Amino acid sequence: MIYICLLRGINVSGKNIIKMNDLKILFEELTFQNVVTYIQSGNIVFTSTETNKKILEKIIQENIKEKFALNIPVMIMTKDYLAEIFNKNPFSATKNTDFLHFTFLSKKIENIDENTDENKNHANIIEKKSENEDIFIAENVVYLHCPDGYGNTKLTNTFLENKLKITATTRNWKTTNEILKIAEKK
Repeated sequence: MIYICLLRGINVSGKNIIKMNDLKILFEELTFQNVVTYIQSGNIVFTSTETNKKILEKIIQENIKEKFALNIPVMIMTKDYLAEIFNKNPFSATKNTDFLHFTFLSKKIENIDENTDENKNHANIIEKKSENEDIFIAENVVYLHCPDGYGNTKLTNTFLENKLKITATTRNWKTTNEILKIAEKK
């Protein structure tokens, strides 16, 4: 099976440094196949015969902790799951993709109604957005449109994690698209 692994918070502001070549070697030592990393923010595409994503997350997290002495949250998804999330982006047809972001969630949010424009169950989060930002909260991802730049939004990983009580990691549209392309070539 083809998997995408997203690591939370590595190589950011000089903290939690892991070289991608070292990460690739670790994944190969774990007997994963066809390992490809993409940029320095902890994006790995690989294949494995293991079908349980939680087992993969645990193995990878424990081995990163052992090898690099870092306790890094790990999120695993299949290629098809990433494609579904990517293709459901409610903003990609109408907004400049340079300002689109995906905040991936470690588990599904309960009681979310994806068919409402305002996601009323999470109004306290939506109120934090600036006037020109757009946010759509789905069960497993938060779609963001941040035309002033992600660095200027209040809708950061930390903010969303605190409000939703879920681990999150964000990738921009370009990175997510490139990861998907790599996975589709496998």
